[in-house]
Amino acid sequence: MASTIIQRKKIETVSPTRKLVMGIVFVVISGLILLFFALNSEAEWITTFVMNPGGLERGLAGDWVLPTSLTLYVLVGLTLGMGIYQLLRGFGKQTNAILGVVVALFVFAFLTWAAGGKSLNLGGMLSSAVLLSVPITLGAFSGVLCERAGVVNIAIEGMMLMASMVGALVGSITQSLIIGLLASIAASVLLALVHAVLSIKYKINQIISGTVINIFSAGMTSYISAKFLQRYEYLNGPPIFPRFPIPLLADIPIIGPILFNQNIFVYAMFILLIVLQVALFRTRWGLRLRSVGEHPKAADTLGINVFRTRYMAVLLGGVVAGIGGAFFTLGSVGRFDEMMTAGKGYIGLAAMVFGNWTPIGSFGAGMLFGFADSIATKLSILGTTIPPQFMSMAPYITTMIVLAGIVGKGQMPAADGEPYEKE
Repeated sequence: MASTIIQRKKIETVSPTRKLVMGIVFVVISGLILLFFALNSEAEWITTFVMNPGGLERGLAGDWVLPTSLTLYVLVGLTLGMGIYQLLRGFGKQTNAILGVVVALFVFAFLTWAAGGKSLNLGGMLSSAVLLSVPITLGAFSGVLCERAGVVNIAIEGMMLMASMVGALVGSITQSLIIGLLASIAASVLLALVHAVLSIKYKINQIISGTVINIFSAGMTSYISAKFLQRYEYLNGPPIFPRFPIPLLADIPIIGPILFNQNIFVYAMFILLIVLQVALFRTRWGLRLRSVGEHPKAADTLGINVFRTRYMAVLLGGVVAGIGGAFFTLGSVGRFDEMMTAGKGYIGLAAMVFGNWTPIGSFGAGMLFGFADSIATKLSILGTTIPPQFMSMAPYITTMIVLAGIVGKGQMPAADGEPYEKE
C-alpha cells in the first residue's frame, strides 16, 4: 500500500525542470503578445467581434466591442501573471490545462490585434472551425480504434477519399442522403477489410499496406472522376444534409449557433466522442480491445481472441472513416473533386498522436487544427501582413512540441504495429 501511495505521488508531482520550462514558456508567450501585438497597436483602435454566424436566426448575441490596446495589455498581464506563478509555486497537475488557457489567450490576442480598427465575425469563424474539424476528428477517432488494438492504419486518408467519391456517386444516382451515407461507409469498410486481412492474416508491414490502399484510392477515384463524374454532371450532384437545430440548445446565445445548429456530421462527431471514450475506458469491451494493443500474448492467454478483436477494431475504424469521408460530399460541398480530402486523413493521425491516443484528446486536437484552418481563411480577408500559411503551420508545430515532451510524454500502445503470431 505504501509503495502504491509513493508511486501515485510520484506520478502526480510535476518535476522541477518541467515546472521551470513551462513557467518560461508562459512568460515568453506574454512577451510575444507585448512585442508583436500590444506595441504594434494604435490607441484609437477598436476591435469588433461579431458573435452571430451568418444566415442564422436563433441564439443571436450582441457584438463584442473592445478597445484594442487596453485589451492586449490586459492579456499581457494575465499571461505574465500565470508565468510568474508557475515559476514561483507551479500549477501542479493543472499545468497542461493552464498551458491551454495561455495559448487560447495568445490566439485571442492575435485576433484582437488582427481585427484592430475593423470587425471580425468570430461567431462565424468558430462555427466554420467546428465544421472544418469534423473530418480531422473522425479520422483521429478511426486511428484511435485501430491503434488501440495494435494496428497502425495510415490508410484512413484513402478510406475517406473513396468514401467521399462513392457517397457522391450513389447519392447522385439515388438522390437519397441515407443511401449515399451507407454507400460511403460500405466503401470505407471494404478497404478497411483489405487492410485488416493484409496486416493481421498475412502480417504484411502495416505502413506498406496502408500506403498501397492510399495509392489505390487516389488512382481509382481520379479515374472515375475524370471518366464519369466530370463528364456526366448528373452523377456528381448529391443532396447535402441540411442544418438541424436542436430545440432549446440552439437558442443559447453564442454556443447555440456554433454547436447546436449544425448538420448530422457534427452531432455524429460529438456522439462518437462520448461513445468511444466510455466504451474504451469504462467497459469490459474496451479493456479487452486495449489489452490486445498493449500485450496481445497476455490477452490471448486470458482467452481473448486477438485476431478477431483486431479485425473488429479495424472494421469499426473503417465505419468512422467512412462517415468522415461522406462529410466532404454529403455534408459540405455537394460534389466530388479529385483529391478533395486534401490530406485530412493524415492530419487526423497527427491529431490522434497529439491527443495521446484518446478520444477526448483527439477531439481537442481536431478542434485545434480546424480552428487554425479557419483563422488562415480569415487572415486573407482581414488583410494582415502575416501570411495565412503561418497559421496553417501552427498545429503541426504544436504537434512536434507535444511529441518532444514539453506537455508530457505520449503513451502509444505497446504492441502498436506489431503483427501477432499465436504460439
